[in-house]
Parts: sequence; C-alpha cells; structure tokens
Amino acid sequence: MSDGARSKHTLDKDLGRLADIEEATGFVARGFLAPGLALVFLMLAAAAASLYVFGEPRAVIIIIAAVIAAYLAMNIGANDVANNVGPAVGAKAMTMVSALIIAAIFETAGALIAGDAVVATISSNIIQPEVVSDPAVLIRLMLAGLVSSALWINFATWIGAPVSTTHSIVGGVVGAGAAAAGLAAVDWLSMTTIATSWVVTPVLGAAVAIIFQAFIKTAIIYQDDKIAAARRWVPLLIALMAGSFATYLVTKLFPGAGAGVTALVGIACFLLAWALSHRSVLAQSQGLENRNRSLRKLFRLPLIGSAALLSFAHGANDVANAVGPLAAIVDAARKSAVADVVNIPFWVMLIGALGISFGLLLYGPKLIRIVGGEITKLNPMRAFSVALAVAIIVIVASWFGLPVSSTHIAVGAVFGVGFFREWYIENSTHRRAYLERRRQLKTPGKAGSKNESAEDDEDDDDPRKGPSSEEITRRRLVRRAHVRTIVMAWATTVPASALLAASIFALLGAVS
Repeated sequence: MSDGARSKHTLDKDLGRLADIEEATGFVARGFLAPGLALVFLMLAAAAASLYVFGEPRAVIIIIAAVIAAYLAMNIGANDVANNVGPAVGAKAMTMVSALIIAAIFETAGALIAGDAVVATISSNIIQPEVVSDPAVLIRLMLAGLVSSALWINFATWIGAPVSTTHSIVGGVVGAGAAAAGLAAVDWLSMTTIATSWVVTPVLGAAVAIIFQAFIKTAIIYQDDKIAAARRWVPLLIALMAGSFATYLVTKLFPGAGAGVTALVGIACFLLAWALSHRSVLAQSQGLENRNRSLRKLFRLPLIGSAALLSFAHGANDVANAVGPLAAIVDAARKSAVADVVNIPFWVMLIGALGISFGLLLYGPKLIRIVGGEITKLNPMRAFSVALAVAIIVIVASWFGLPVSSTHIAVGAVFGVGFFREWYIENSTHRRAYLERRRQLKTPGKAGSKNESAEDDEDDDDPRKGPSSEEITRRRLVRRAHVRTIVMAWATTVPASALLAASIFALLGAVS
C-alpha cells in the first residue's frame, strides 16, 4: 500500500472514531437531558418559594420543603399520569405527543381549579392538630412525610413496582405522626374513611367500567347495523361525559350555587354536547363499513375527551399528595401555631401543578406505553370504558375531599374490563345470537368474507377466529399474576412509607 493510500486509510479510521465518539457523546447527553431539566425545575421551585417567604420565620425550611414537594410532584407526574392517557395511546386513538400535551394542560388546570379540597384533607385531617400542637414538631412531621414518600416512590419506580403515590404520602404522614406523638396523634376516623376508599374504589372502578363496556358491546358492537347504533349512542356517551364534567366544575368554582342552577348548567351542557357530537359522528360515519374497524374511528373523539377529563380529575385529586404537607408547613411556619384549617397559598398549588406536568413530560412516555399496552389489549371502545369510569370516580372522590388512588381505580377498571371480556365470551346470549345471525348471512364462497370475519373477530373475541383455548388460558393467568403483584405492592406501600417517615422524623429531630 502506498504512503498516500495508507495515510488516507488512517484518516478514514480516525474520522470514523470521531464520528463514533460524537454519536456516543450525543447518546450520553440525551440521557442527562431529563435529569438536568428536572434539576432546573427544582431550582426554579426554590427560587419561587424564596420570593414569597423571604424574611419570614423558618424561610429556609419552607424553601427546602418546596423543593422536596416539587420533586415529589414530578414523580407523581412520571408515574400516575400514565393511567390517564395510557389507554388512549395504547388504543392508538392519540399519539404520544398529543397525549403529553393534553395531559399536561388538563393536569395543571385540574390542580389549580379543583385541587384545594383534597389538599386540605392531606394537610390537616390525617393528624389531629390538638395532639401535635407544637408548630416545630408539625413542620418536622410533614417534612418527614414529604421526604419518605418521595424516596419510596422513586425507589419503587426504579425497581418497577406499581405503587400508589396516595398510599405513599398518607403512609408517610401517619408514620411521622405516630413517631411524633404516638398512635393517638393519628385521626383514625379520617384514616378509616381514606383506607376504606382504597378498598372500595378499585371495585367501583371495575364495576363502572364493566357497565360502560357491557352497554357498548350490547348496544353497539353486537348490533347488526353497527354504524346506525354508533350514531345513536356515541353522541349520548359524549354528552354524558360533558354534562357530568360541567356539573362538577360548577360545584367547584361556584360552591354557593344552588342545586337547581347546577343541574340546569349540567343539562344545558349535556344537550349542547349531544347536538355537536351528533353532527360530528354523523359526518365521520358517512361511507364507513359495517365493521368494528369503523367503530374505532368513531370512538376516537370520546376517548380523547375522556382522557382529558381524567387528567383534569387526576390533577384535582393527586396534587394534594405533593403539596398537602407543604401547605401545612407553610401555614405552621407563618402562624407559629397549628391550625385546624390550613390556608393554601396559590404558589404552593402552582408548584404541585407544574411539577406533575413537568414529570409527565420528562419521564412519562415509557410508563404510558406500559399502561397502554402491557396490562391488557385495549381498543378504543375498551379504553373509553376504562378512562371514563376512572374519571367519574376520581372526580366524585375529589368532590368529597377523599385522597383516593387513581392507580387503584385505573387498575381496577382495566382488570374489570379484562375479566368482563372473559365472562362475556363464554356466557353472553346476546353475543351468541349475533354470531349465529352473522354465520347464517355469510356465503361460504363470498369474496372478502374471510378477511372481514377475521378483522371483526379481532374485536369481538370470536373463538372461531381468535386465540386458542390454551392461549386464552395463558392470558388469563397473566392477568391474575398482575393482580397478585399489584396487590402485594399496594399492601407494602403504606407500612414501608410509614416506617421510613418515622425514621426520617427521628433523624430530623436528632439533627435539629
């Protein structure tokens, strides 16, 4: 090889190495981008808090608590928000980018508009103020609750455990309260109400999702003319969602409004939504074939709407997990006393709202894919049943100030739909009659009938064209394995976060 050729070969190898180094550097830089942006957000949270509390007593403690609350809010956004938009993304009704944008907007709106009632529950209703009367002790207690829940959620996410952020913060506050003043410090009546909701809400989530899914299957999917049935019922489902949401907003924004005014607004929004959606569905359905693939298109809009509604409900309910203890800390530091009713500054709510959205945008896509595609197979009809059921229950819970777990409700709804599908395949006389009519109408040699049958049966779960009995059994076992795993995680979270909070409370006492 000549010197020139050898020199050129060496240069090519060196340039190749430089290209590889540049690509590797870019990959590493992308890996550090999200943590770097998260750190910037925490610094901004600290700066914002300092503007409001500068010169006040215990300002440093409040700023530290604000940073921890912001960190906890980001963890909530990265984990729980996947329950809101995951079904829509898994059903391919929304792209990942549109899901992130819609969720971020409605999460923030829900937290700022309707999150104050649940924040009050977390900040002042779990620990009895008359038992923990020293504001310094209460501040240390709530700080321990914040730190323990943030650490536990981060650890659980790292190992891939599906835990509830609501369980984590409530367990943390209870554990720190017990360490501060014994078990008598805990308001066990309030805790019993909260704990009961943890058991009841997954069952309610499953029940409501099953009701919607049964209605959709019976009234739309297993009808001879699917398109006509969808034109009749899909606008009604959209109107139901809009009317209930409008009623909820009136009760939150105008608590003095009477029942008559609230009902009138709800009915008006119901009728308006029905009129608009009826025209929309009618236009979309023109020229569509009488098959389930067409129904997916018609359910896309209500599924997006229910995902937005669920994001609003989640923001209203779960912002309390991040900023409830922070609100108690700010109130105790400013008044130098423990109050029965905690005032919630706007900047405290803003940190929680933006933190949830920021965590979603930075770390949410991976978990959205998992929730949307790995628990059970979802199409737009099933995903709509799940999302609407979760939204309704979370909104009602937030209305009454109950810090329920959206994770519990979402998982209950998903498994409810899955178990209902298993039962419906084997036991529905309506489905069997529909399949028998379709078999009689089909001509064996008709062109295209095979493809049509296979495509329809994919949604209808017809065992003639669907998975074998062994495959169905395997899928059922996977579902039950998920149930066992999730129940174990739920059972572990409260005691683990409580013990961690008690330890942190003791450590903070020793340091102070």
